[in-house]
Amino acid sequence: MSSSDNTISRRTLVGTLGAGLAAAAIPSAAQAQASTAQPVADPTSKYPKPPYTSPFQPWPGLASKMTPPPDHGETSYKGSGRLLNRKALITGGDSGMGRAAAIAYAREGADVAINYFPSEEPDAQQVAELIRKAGRKAVLIPGDLREEVFCLKLVSQAVSELGGLDIVVSNAARQHQMESILDMTTELFDWTIKTNMYAPFWIIRAALPHLKPGSAIIATTSEQAYDPAANLYDYAQTKAATMNFVKSLAKQFGPRGVRVNGVAPGPIYTPLQISGGATEEHWRNFGGKYPLGRAGQPAELASIYVQLASQDASYTTGNIYGAGGGDGQP
Repeated sequence: MSSSDNTISRRTLVGTLGAGLAAAAIPSAAQAQASTAQPVADPTSKYPKPPYTSPFQPWPGLASKMTPPPDHGETSYKGSGRLLNRKALITGGDSGMGRAAAIAYAREGADVAINYFPSEEPDAQQVAELIRKAGRKAVLIPGDLREEVFCLKLVSQAVSELGGLDIVVSNAARQHQMESILDMTTELFDWTIKTNMYAPFWIIRAALPHLKPGSAIIATTSEQAYDPAANLYDYAQTKAATMNFVKSLAKQFGPRGVRVNGVAPGPIYTPLQISGGATEEHWRNFGGKYPLGRAGQPAELASIYVQLASQDASYTTGNIYGAGGGDGQP
């Protein structure tokens, strides 16, 4: 065999091997895409529609006792490493949007600390188990956000046990429907203001020294900030304040490289509603008058919290992302 034949043979062999390797890589890439793909579903029938019959519970209520239980993405959310090795603190992380965010963050590679009211421990333990199954660290910090001393401890403990902090999700909230301001007590009004306005102030102020450039703060506001219901006088104004602090702090923290954004849900199927947040009549048809004809599920907002925390959204700050079922704001 001549040297030229030898060269051609080697070239042919290398080319064949290269083509084979490329062909072998194609199925694995397709498999990776398939693992995160979701089937197309009609949003009007994807989840249960009203009338909802889950019984009312004493405040703060447990997601695990709702029938049917809310979907927080326990079986549906698939991660792709978008938040690998990030450190997140989520208030109200036992249920609702906080739980959905906690599950999604862990499956995207983040370690997660969640705060919740002590009586919500059963739900919190479920979240912790899901975080650990994703191979990430779970830190549980129960306590009352109406207390400044606890809010400072919350941040300190999260930083200590996570080994740092670069995502803060201010999600916990208090809501109760009250048909007349004449029926609202100072105690109830104070409860809402302390939980929804004071706590984020205390927590963000304590967290800021730990947040390096590239960090993210995400607040849960509401469609109530834009179109308040008559019977949510106190709650609605706190959510308007939340929307405003997002825009204010985005300007203040922008030069530090810390982004601040908000999520504004419409009617979402959570324990908040069946533990005083809604009347029985309102709950029965919750979300039924919206264009999609139903309440949203926490899982349907998880990807928004991921996007706002990820580096893909590095130019997004001072913005509010809505998820309102067609009739919400913004």
